[in-house]
Amino acid sequence: MDLQTTIYIVVGLSFALYIGIAIWARAGSTSEFYAAGGSVHPVTNGMATAADWMSAASFISMAGLIANMGYGGGLFLMGWTGGYVLLAMLLAPYLRKFGKFTVPQFIGDRFYSKSASTVAVICLLTASITYIIGQMTGVGVAFSRFLGVSSETGIYVGMGIVFAYAVFGGMKGITYTQVAQYIVLILAYTVPAIFISLQLTGNPIPQLGLGGDFVGTDATLLAKLDQVVTDLGFGKYTTTTAGSTLNMFVYTMSLMIGTAGLPHVIMRFFTVPKVKDARSSAGWALVFIAILYTTAPAVAAMAKLNLHGTVNTAVKAGGDLYAVESSIKNEDRPDWMKRWEKTGLLKWEDKNGDGRIQYYDDKTKSDEAKAKAEAAGWKGNELTVNADIIVLANPEIALLPNWVIALVAAGGLAAALSTAAGLLMAISAAVSHDLIKGVFNPNISEKGELMAGKISMAVAIVIAGWLGLNPPGFAAGTVALAFGIAASSLFPAIMMGIFSKKMNKEGAMAGMLAGLAVTLFYVFAHKGIFFIKGTDYLDLIGGANPFFGITPEAFGAIGALVNFIVAFAVDKVTKEPPEHIQHMVEAVRIPRGSKAVDGAH
Repeated sequence: MDLQTTIYIVVGLSFALYIGIAIWARAGSTSEFYAAGGSVHPVTNGMATAADWMSAASFISMAGLIANMGYGGGLFLMGWTGGYVLLAMLLAPYLRKFGKFTVPQFIGDRFYSKSASTVAVICLLTASITYIIGQMTGVGVAFSRFLGVSSETGIYVGMGIVFAYAVFGGMKGITYTQVAQYIVLILAYTVPAIFISLQLTGNPIPQLGLGGDFVGTDATLLAKLDQVVTDLGFGKYTTTTAGSTLNMFVYTMSLMIGTAGLPHVIMRFFTVPKVKDARSSAGWALVFIAILYTTAPAVAAMAKLNLHGTVNTAVKAGGDLYAVESSIKNEDRPDWMKRWEKTGLLKWEDKNGDGRIQYYDDKTKSDEAKAKAEAAGWKGNELTVNADIIVLANPEIALLPNWVIALVAAGGLAAALSTAAGLLMAISAAVSHDLIKGVFNPNISEKGELMAGKISMAVAIVIAGWLGLNPPGFAAGTVALAFGIAASSLFPAIMMGIFSKKMNKEGAMAGMLAGLAVTLFYVFAHKGIFFIKGTDYLDLIGGANPFFGITPEAFGAIGALVNFIVAFAVDKVTKEPPEHIQHMVEAVRIPRGSKAVDGAH
């Protein structure tokens, strides 16, 4: 069976499974629509949380960024994993004990103000819609390659699939769909990694293969990769950092606290029966997440070595990387390169007219590499590879069987669609439950609220799809911006709501608005207002990264600091919270007992 037919069959079966589960588990009440009735087993919920958590950024883009950045890309691993631990230990059990199933509802009740709830909804919508743009970017990349359509068409198809199972199934349908999606995506990530680790190191465990010897040599895989990339003018793979040490620290911190403030992940802890189950499912989720996150560095390094080995035969055979015969002839390039060229995500340009492909860093600071390139007659780097294709192209680069390539296609789509569905659920709950029922129409019927939730989800899908057609960057870069927005606005308010019984509504609202405003001002200066190209205003702030060299993706931690400072400053000059609110905060921190999830409001 040819590759394209295999892909159609595997992806088609996975989509049929997701929609079938959504029909089987469709929500019949608001409690099932928002919190799956609070009856999901901790292990099941852990698996669903892992799928919700591991988005297109984790599956498609993270290993690509690590492959490009080397050691510096580790900040994504540290930030996202560390943030999940922060969420599981510091926030989830307390929020679950509070018994409300949305973040704005918690903030509205804790800070005794519908206005505070409305501000939280604004912050949630801003972070969630930015996050979905990253998922839609990933959907477009996967569809464009594997279904042979443009990335735009891929986004439209993805919108339709998410609409089908998210709108009809609600949180109950999404939960069980995400369990299936986790199984698909983890097999799709680990199976090719096992094959490739065996090929390159002889070890079937990728995590061990990363530190093992390169086949046929006494050198380790990482030493071989370091030697290849430095010879070709790139930075040393095992030591290069992302900008300054300060930027790397702030970036990691932004991803960590952004993770802990993500509303769609927090909502998952309301789908279990008890507080004890919330802690248990958090632990299980960490186990399921760790399988992918510990495999990612191996996938990144091995894919990078294989990519260099494809276009430069001296990488694996030995010899001079700059010799004429080492650069692969254009007509000899493998079929996978031709397939990805059609998507526009891999490009080749013959700058010196020799009919061969030269892949190196033509902006290198290495005088030795510059001299070798000039002596070889190279006129500039001729191959451009989008970071988002590394994982999806990985099995093709390694010439693995067709069924493995098809499985990776299904896995990439599962990762993007599972997180998109979770985000849409958070948006739907914020609009229908927190805004419409909580603020504008408290007497709305359950049926009316369900319909409002489904309509708001449909509108969010359209907005996210439209923005996904013109994303502000790579999938993981866009997602990092969403984490920064959550870090600067929601995380401080949740932390102060749980751990500071004296924090009042004025302080919380002022902090959220200040943190969000400062972060968006800095991000929009670089990326354009609402990510619309041509509306950036870098000149106004003094050029790129003017604040101590901190990049916009890392700025969420600075926004969070502003949030805390403003909140405590305003709190000092305004009235303290009522006595019953202070007692409620103390009661939430006692690790016994729990309220049922407020499904009936």
